Amino acid sequence: MIAKKPALGPLSRHRLIVLDRDGVINHDSPDYIKSPDEWTAIPGSLEAIARMNRAGYRAVVATNQSGLGRGLYDAATLNAIHAKFKAELAKAGGTVDGIFICPHAPDEGCACRKPLPGLYHTIARRFDIDLAGVPSVGDSGRDLEAAYAAGCQPWLVLSGNGPSTLAQGKVPPGTVVWDSLMAVAEALEGHGENEDNG
Repeated sequence: MIAKKPALGPLSRHRLIVLDRDGVINHDSPDYIKSPDEWTAIPGSLEAIARMNRAGYRAVVATNQSGLGRGLYDAATLNAIHAKFKAELAKAGGTVDGIFICPHAPDEGCACRKPLPGLYHTIARRFDIDLAGVPSVGDSGRDLEAAYAAGCQPWLVLSGNGPSTLAQGKVPPGTVVWDSLMAVAEALEGHGENEDNG
């Protein structure tokens, strides 16, 4: 069952949010994002992350990057793509506390490729936290399934593959749907104010 834009319940006390990359922060491509020039932010996404930061949330990115395993680009290129992302995010006043990637092709049998929760387990170890209640934003079923398996609160945004994911309805129980990453940021701002006044 999908819960669409309900009043937020208790979120993790850790004030951490996990974000997918392609289709959530930047425009996705069926041909993969293979160079910094091909990486373009979805309008409002960088400002949304900055607003999350100002609301007291640390943001981390968890992203499948099978283009590495497929040989479509190398680690240096991926680092350059992420350098562009972080530079543009900084100009918008935001930051991410980490970018966690699965570099494997689908046939490599790893534990970190979403929909498996390995990336999330790595995040939990890195920050030494329990991910229960931590919101995790994605645009595809595999993002939401990985988040749910790790104990996060799955949030679907209607950018990238979000509309088709919603139409298919194959999402974990309790998935919350948001119009955009900015809508997520606004909800977190309001939730933080309510907590501070509570």
